[in-house]
Amino acid sequence: MKYQIRHLTRYDYSGQATLSHNEARMLPRNLPWQFNLSNQWQITPAPVRMRERTDFFGNRVVYFATETIHDSLEVLVQSEVDIQPRPVQDIFSSISWEAAVSEIKAGMIRGDEECIEARLFALESPFIRHQHSLLEFAHESFSVSCDLVTALTDLNQRIFTDFTYDPDVTTVATPVHEVLADKRGVCQDFAHLMIASLRTLGLPARYVSGYMETLPPPGQSKLLGADATHAWVAAFIPGWGWLELDPTNGCMADERYIVLGWGRDYADVTPLKGVMTGGGEHELTVAVDVVGV
Repeated sequence: MKYQIRHLTRYDYSGQATLSHNEARMLPRNLPWQFNLSNQWQITPAPVRMRERTDFFGNRVVYFATETIHDSLEVLVQSEVDIQPRPVQDIFSSISWEAAVSEIKAGMIRGDEECIEARLFALESPFIRHQHSLLEFAHESFSVSCDLVTALTDLNQRIFTDFTYDPDVTTVATPVHEVLADKRGVCQDFAHLMIASLRTLGLPARYVSGYMETLPPPGQSKLLGADATHAWVAAFIPGWGWLELDPTNGCMADERYIVLGWGRDYADVTPLKGVMTGGGEHELTVAVDVVGV
């Protein structure tokens, strides 16, 4: 399936800014099942410097600097991607979650590169801290000797069923334990909650940032800019790889999911961030379109 993506970010400032340095993680990764066919950038005011690099996690990062006096910054990225089916998830159903934790530890001792890399995603990170309430929440799905994939699927479904999507109750900085207590939030919150729950058990899980194709109600046209960036989870399966689950929608990732990048939590994959001189207060506008072609 091919998609055309239009991602517009605009900052309007209350005063004039004289200098800004920015990093954008808005280019889709190239993966065995995902191919980034083209990208076009339109930045206003035009940057004086712009270059692409790869970060610690393998994500594509574009740095740009603007030195023109400006009272707004607009970044438009248009991409085309080709998404193929992900690897078949049918070969790891016999491992218990406790055995998975033990295998990861044993793999690290053996020098297994996948287990060593995965270990990073079992540690605490800026937005995710180990707490006893999260351990109790996780154990409702991860009972003794429970099959790992069965438990992952159950946790994913519980968050989808028991929590309410509400964009007005949380911010980027809302702690995971508050999301657990209030049972409300957005995709970022639900991804953080699931990741935190898995890490308390010793299971590596990473935060995935990207897009998901959405369709309008029957008989209605799709509104311009109605889509948004999305967040979901990838859990590590020893000997197999990373299984992607979406607790916001209670499903596994498929051809509708387009990966921008991944990290320990949202802080590692913020779509656009930077520093500036001047500018005062700002108002942010984001519009995303994901269209199948």
